[in-house]
Amino acid sequence: MSAVETTFEEMNNRLTAEAAEKINATYLFKVGGESDGWFADLTKSEGPWIEKTAEDKEAECVVTVDNADDWVQLASGKMNATMAFMQGKVKIKGNMGLAMKLQGLLG
Repeated sequence: MSAVETTFEEMNNRLTAEAAEKINATYLFKVGGESDGWFADLTKSEGPWIEKTAEDKEAECVVTVDNADDWVQLASGKMNATMAFMQGKVKIKGNMGLAMKLQGLLG
């Protein structure tokens, strides 16, 4: 299992029905320039909430991190999400407010 896959598995393990309900949104994560992404459906009452997908599903917020190592640092809490965004390491498409809600899921 790659480090990127591990970070999404850990995020899924940290999620609870209450946390998903509080966020209540859909996200698509594109990491490391891979064609596959990770779709998070936090509108569901039961997990798994985050699953790998080969298709570009419609999401309210799309998070793109070109460098897989940056994603691992970000997801593990070793990189500040706001600083990563300001430095262009993280790109957000869609609802920026929903991107801010993700901070609770990161490391």
